[in-house]
Amino acid sequence: MSGKWKVEELHVGAVHEATFYPNPVDGTGFRSRATHLDGKRTPKVVLCDDARIPPGTPCQVRITSVTRPERSDRGVIEVELVKALPFKLEGVWLDPIVSKKLQILLESGLNVLLDGPQGCGKTVVARAIATALGMDFVFFNCAAVVEATDFLATVQVRASSTGAPVTDFVKTDFLNALERAAMEPGKRVLIFLDELNRCQETARNVLMPALDATRRVFNPITNAFLPIPGNVQFIAAVNRGAEFSGTFGIDAAQLDRFAPIQMTYPPPVEEAKLLATRHPELAHSLVDTVVRVADRIRQSPELTAGLSVRATDEACIVLKHPLIDGQERTMLPEILRSSFCGRFSGRHDDAGSDAGVVWAIIADALDL
Repeated sequence: MSGKWKVEELHVGAVHEATFYPNPVDGTGFRSRATHLDGKRTPKVVLCDDARIPPGTPCQVRITSVTRPERSDRGVIEVELVKALPFKLEGVWLDPIVSKKLQILLESGLNVLLDGPQGCGKTVVARAIATALGMDFVFFNCAAVVEATDFLATVQVRASSTGAPVTDFVKTDFLNALERAAMEPGKRVLIFLDELNRCQETARNVLMPALDATRRVFNPITNAFLPIPGNVQFIAAVNRGAEFSGTFGIDAAQLDRFAPIQMTYPPPVEEAKLLATRHPELAHSLVDTVVRVADRIRQSPELTAGLSVRATDEACIVLKHPLIDGQERTMLPEILRSSFCGRFSGRHDDAGSDAGVVWAIIADALDL
């Protein structure tokens, strides 16, 4: 729902849904504030002083008063908490039990580690969480970290006005996010540490005090420790398994800084629902076929790597393109061969390779 409420539409006793954040305005006597009810912008700020309200999580609230309704530049809408609601992740699937645990962890301020096969949706889930909770989402690729200082700054060489080389520290998105969060304490920030185990353990150690109760990290630019603002939260993602190259182990001390969440591929029926929503131009039976084949590949004991959900999405993007119009069924085998086999080692016509195994599964599933 979008749009804006008129003040005469908001009545004392009415129950609405709202998402609250810490109130940065001193002297009001209210802990939390919101700007929308039921997804529509309110003509006055919505305030509540109930300590049970979890910041960034949807709640049901009841209007207790609307002050100065005749003024467009004054007054507030006061509400009381009815109950907290589970947050809604749009466009992704998460096991309902895992979703509840994740919400509890985030409301408790804990760091979260998403662990699951490649392409199961870890990044998409993290971004959806930030959207659902109204948090600023900051993506940081740990695979680019070589030295410990690379988390906060990179060394760049440039020419000076005289032509002599000058070395500069350039702030990373990680450091920029910490500094913005410190300047805007009313705004929650979610820093997503992607591919955490693709940087060496010695480099990751710089994060240890940032992730525990110490809540600080060494800033190489100032040569001093930088406090982690209380409105910053971390979610990390890892891929673990023999099929991944360039990854490093995570020891028990580092793992203990996180609350782990195990993820997997969505069930076929849920993946089909997501794809049907994203690609309404395609017949549901065609989407079901794409997902059914993908599921058989993921279940194969002959393969050590899984098939990314990006592969099924890619196949649907190609199938709905005007160049394929009217040929979806006839071209389906070749589209799946390209989108699915190309993600595995070897060639599709080599039965001894992983790509060959995938092609055999596709051919069998489509009765070729």
